[in-house]
Amino acid sequence: MKEAEWKFIWKKEEEAAHIQGWDFSHIHGRYEEETDLPWDYERIVRQYLRNDFKLLDYDTGGGEFLLSLNHPFDRTAATEGFQPNVQLCREKLLPLGIDFKECATPSKIPYESETFDMIINRHGAFDAREFYRLLKKEGIFITQQVGGDNERDLVEMVLPGTEKPFLHLNLKEQRKEFEAAGFQVVCAKEAYRPIRFYDVGAFVWFAHIIAWEFPGFSVDKCFQQLLKMQRVIEDRGKVEGTIHRYLLVVKK
Repeated sequence: MKEAEWKFIWKKEEEAAHIQGWDFSHIHGRYEEETDLPWDYERIVRQYLRNDFKLLDYDTGGGEFLLSLNHPFDRTAATEGFQPNVQLCREKLLPLGIDFKECATPSKIPYESETFDMIINRHGAFDAREFYRLLKKEGIFITQQVGGDNERDLVEMVLPGTEKPFLHLNLKEQRKEFEAAGFQVVCAKEAYRPIRFYDVGAFVWFAHIIAWEFPGFSVDKCFQQLLKMQRVIEDRGKVEGTIHRYLLVVKK
């Protein structure tokens, strides 16, 4: 295929790079990640969650994971700060009786102190002291987070020299933050695992969605780098990077 044809295809992916909730179905089967983490976030959440718990999902996205837990709606609360998802949650969660509130400031969550038995947070912002305030005595906070080294090899492929945006996001530093807030660490794990793209168009879509990791990325700006990526895929069947994740379970 000629370079102009590749550019046309990739710019179509660029135009399609919009998301509601946290739905990556557009590139389903064209990429994969988190298939081999050494823990199962859902299993861990279910391990601690009891039916009588008052549960908060902070930064719920579109509420997809929260609803999959099937926790009693009258004992469930959620927040979200990303505007397109806020409206989605209002339409989806409030009619079910879930106590949904808009919140984009993790240090000022609009609930009373010692309201919750359990707070969960997957890949969202957080403030350890604010979660300590919200939890009842012996309350549990569980989070899986994206680390500061996430996909740095992929960033270097298309935007060489880009500074790391989140240097403090690693297990060692975040564990210290939770301990300083008064929490007891129950479980702490960290992992680096592969992320694979099987076509460049999927990567283009992905890089636009995860704009904070790929600042200034565009097909026009990075076209030569994308052509190199295309040659790698033609040669090896995939282009591979590295994700960085860590898990914390802490108790008040």
